[in-house]
Amino acid sequence: MSTPHNRAEVGSIAKTVLMPGDPLRAKYIAETFLEDAVQFNTVRNMFGYTGTYKGRKISVMGSGMGMPSIGIYSYELYKFYGVENIIRIGSAGAYTDKLNLFDTILVESSWSESNFAKAQNGYDSDIAYPSEELNARLEKAAEELNIPVIKARIHSSDVFYHEDNVAGPAEFYNEHGCVCVEMESFALFHNAKVLGKNAACLLTISDSLITHQVTTAEERETSFTNMMKIALEMAD
Repeated sequence: MSTPHNRAEVGSIAKTVLMPGDPLRAKYIAETFLEDAVQFNTVRNMFGYTGTYKGRKISVMGSGMGMPSIGIYSYELYKFYGVENIIRIGSAGAYTDKLNLFDTILVESSWSESNFAKAQNGYDSDIAYPSEELNARLEKAAEELNIPVIKARIHSSDVFYHEDNVAGPAEFYNEHGCVCVEMESFALFHNAKVLGKNAACLLTISDSLITHQVTTAEERETSFTNMMKIALEMAD
């Protein structure tokens, strides 16, 4: 069976999927970390692969940018392919000078002004939460790898470019406690809750909206390895 967005056959995707936004990052993870990786999807160039890591079957697939995109792919993985766990591994922009480039964030909650959840099933809250079990396993893996992680609330936004007349980083940080921003986790957490599945999110700080430091596109594709290693170590 396939879907309009995924040509994979049932059984070709592992129970646990690592999900970066960039399909080229998915390709990099498969080629760098997985053994005997087989590509299961190329539809719309949203690459997906299944292989093994230390003998454990695991998949990695891009989600694209924004909640509508990860909303489609994660829902189909959960609903039609028997996936139990999705770990988003993405980039984020810092809202505070306390965060540095390449810091790893373990998301404890995702605040959003998006209406994704309300439109999807009437959920009328602006906060979504990851799986406590997955987060505990990710934190343990990080400790075993001696990789520091910062546990925090983040902003999951529908909008990349904000105009000056609306709330900005200072308001999101001071009023909502969001230390950084990305664009997907709120929808992923919501889909997992609706379908009785598990989701988590690890982020790497790629730029700062406070200090204006930035990483390059190549660094975002290939150098965010700490969160990849943490997710791979806990996956089964």
